Amino acid sequence: MTLKPSSSKTMSSKPMNSRPATNKPAFTKPVAKIAPKSLSKLKDEICDIGRRIYNKGFAAGNDGNISMRLGPNEVLCTPTMVSKGFMKPSDLCIVDMEGNQISGSRKRSSEILLHLTIMKERSDVNSVVHCHPPHATAFAVAREPIPQCVLPEVEVFLGDVPITRYETPGSQKFADTVKPFVKNSNVLILANHGTVSCGETIEKAYWWTEILDAYCRILMLAKDLGRVTYFTAQEERELLDLKQKWGYSDPRLDKSMENCDICANDVFRSSWGQTGVTRKAFDAPPAMGVASLPTAASPDYDTIVKAVTEQVCKELGISAA
Repeated sequence: MTLKPSSSKTMSSKPMNSRPATNKPAFTKPVAKIAPKSLSKLKDEICDIGRRIYNKGFAAGNDGNISMRLGPNEVLCTPTMVSKGFMKPSDLCIVDMEGNQISGSRKRSSEILLHLTIMKERSDVNSVVHCHPPHATAFAVAREPIPQCVLPEVEVFLGDVPITRYETPGSQKFADTVKPFVKNSNVLILANHGTVSCGETIEKAYWWTEILDAYCRILMLAKDLGRVTYFTAQEERELLDLKQKWGYSDPRLDKSMENCDICANDVFRSSWGQTGVTRKAFDAPPAMGVASLPTAASPDYDTIVKAVTEQVCKELGISAA
């Protein structure tokens, strides 16, 4: 995908150190406007995305589900036990925000609670796409964190991608696994299950999944070739500046995280103990926190030792104090 600014978002370019102090989630936004389209047009859009995830191999059999917000208490969604590649507009259902079916001849998806939970947590979200893209789902099964600071498109459009804890699909307990993460990410990996992504439009919700799976495939291919090369700290900071200029949110742009290691999954690392995530398949990127950037021409050995110690302790899950 070609990097280019979003026409629907603008933000003045400012130095990263000029960001206002905030503890708000990265995706705190006003309620998204629902496009004034006919119900039949919206149904066609869902069926189109269903065919695309099926043709990409993201949904075998009757896997996956898609939803679109119609109003304050109505959501259009896919039915259960239907291949997403062969859905017809007449197959779709409408539910309320508690999951009660309002209309439709087929039974609504058993995982609609996942979609509704995301919409309740994110008032800016109008659409949710859940499927099982094979390369991203491989990371879900391995509980391997997605490496950062490798591809520009991923840094700008996705950022740190979390992995949730595992729960049996279909219940509210399963749906609640996204709550610690969804305010800071538009795409999540569901442990031993698949992915879920969300956006202001159904097209964007699908894009994030497609970008993620393509990235996971590239990572696997690069590792087979021998190694994954990470950006330098300067290269990554330039991408974060670009991301801010284009109006895309990222927790690493918050004042509260100005001292984080920008390439070490610091946004969601604290959840790894609860979700069973450990770095095994891919090497950790070089330390890129503030402490790892020397400010003088001669080496500051105390700073280097401190940075290395902190990085080792992170990997071991122990305190550096």
